[in-house]
Amino acid sequence: LLILDIFALRAKSATSRTQVELAQYQYLLPRLTGLWTHLDKQRGGVGMKGPGETEIETDRRIVRDRIAFLKEKLEDLDKQAHTQRKTRQNTIRVALVGYTNVGKSTIMNLLGKAEVFAENKLFATVDATTRKVVLDNHVPFLLSDTVGFIRKLPTKLIESFKSTLDEIREADLLIHVVDISHPAFEEHIEVVNETLREIGAADKPALLVFNKIDQYKPDVDPAPVFTDDPDVEFPTDFEEPAPRPPLEQLQETYMARMHDPVVFISAQNKDNIEALRELLGRRVGELAAKRFPHFQQNYGQEYGQEE
Repeated sequence: LLILDIFALRAKSATSRTQVELAQYQYLLPRLTGLWTHLDKQRGGVGMKGPGETEIETDRRIVRDRIAFLKEKLEDLDKQAHTQRKTRQNTIRVALVGYTNVGKSTIMNLLGKAEVFAENKLFATVDATTRKVVLDNHVPFLLSDTVGFIRKLPTKLIESFKSTLDEIREADLLIHVVDISHPAFEEHIEVVNETLREIGAADKPALLVFNKIDQYKPDVDPAPVFTDDPDVEFPTDFEEPAPRPPLEQLQETYMARMHDPVVFISAQNKDNIEALRELLGRRVGELAAKRFPHFQQNYGQEYGQEE
């Protein structure tokens, strides 16, 4: 319920406000019984309904009617959004995805020159924002900032945000942003990948972007001290998490492990942003060359590819 309250505060567009309200009512409906237990024992005679039962039935009807209304409203909004997205079919579409509070909106502002609300808080982004971007290769594309994922996000809540998830489903390329300074960043990667699988977007091409390298702090791993003193016990607890390696070592590990391209940046300090721009421009150009043959000649000449 706290998640829904945060979403309600962040929602700005008509679609996202409707989505949040629908999720709130869907959360409330099965819990109505507990709200009227204080009247449940005040029953009338045989065959009579107590005031608690009457109120529950009334509230259920009101909530169900509201849910039906909101679903119908969302269908209309979704049709409008679908029509709008169809006009973008002749442009490469890129979506920023990731766990909540990893810096997607800050990256959006850097790449898209957009004034997107960016704050170091959970679910700072609820509305999907899309901007046209043109990098040095002069191939335009649409960049969308989307709602952040979270572990055990309620299924109903995911379904409620269908329109913003459609931006992910229909994207040609995903930019998976990870907060590398977070102790559980590898778990966050898996949560995002699992959510992408749930919404049918796991097989899309992706760039893995490790953000907040300026805040990454490796653990100090002192060498064990060996001694002949029988009173000194050597640590044998191998269940403790492994120490966080230096950033350079982590970079080498992920560069070797991942099939998709990997880049390490600090969006806040603008460190290595040019490397991200270059990599993103190259991937967008490759996608454009495959889909739109008229891009092939210019793109091939710029990057020295054979025609």
